[in-house]
Amino acid sequence: MAVNQDLVGREFPPTAPYLVGREKVREFARAVFADAPQHTDVEAARALGFADVVAPPTFAMVIQDHTLQQLLALEDSGIVLARTIHAEQRFGYTRPIVAGDELTGQLRVTGIRMMGGNAMITSEAEITDATGAHVVTATSVLLVGADEDGADKGEVA
Repeated sequence: MAVNQDLVGREFPPTAPYLVGREKVREFARAVFADAPQHTDVEAARALGFADVVAPPTFAMVIQDHTLQQLLALEDSGIVLARTIHAEQRFGYTRPIVAGDELTGQLRVTGIRMMGGNAMITSEAEITDATGAHVVTATSVLLVGADEDGADKGEVA
C-alpha cells in the first residue's frame, strides 16, 4: 500500500496533557549530553529567571512522539514502520520548556513528497502549555521506503 496522499492537511486531536517532570528533564539532559547547569540544577535555572530546570531543546520530541503515534496508528496511512526512518527534525520555540509545564501537542500533516517510490511525510506538532500559549512547533520529516514489490511506485502488485 502506498502512503495515503489524503493525509495532507489532516489534523489530529490534541494529546493528553504531559506534565514535564524535573527528573525527566535531568535524565533527558544526561542522555543527550546537555551539560549546562540549568538542565539539572534548580538554583542555576532560577538564577537565569526560570521557575525550575530547563529542558534541552530536543526534549520537545518527547511530546511530539505522542502526536506522531496518532499518525502511525492509522490503518489507512500506508506508513509501514519497518520501512520508516526519522529523516529530519526542526524546532521553533516561543519559550523554553521548564519542569512543571503541562504540555499538549496537536499534529498536522503538512506535506507528502514522493521521490522514486519513497515518501517524505512532513508534519508539524504545535505544542502548547496549560494556558493554551504556544511553546514550540516541532516539525519532522518521516521517510517511508518504497514497498519491495513496487506497489509504492503506483504499480499494481
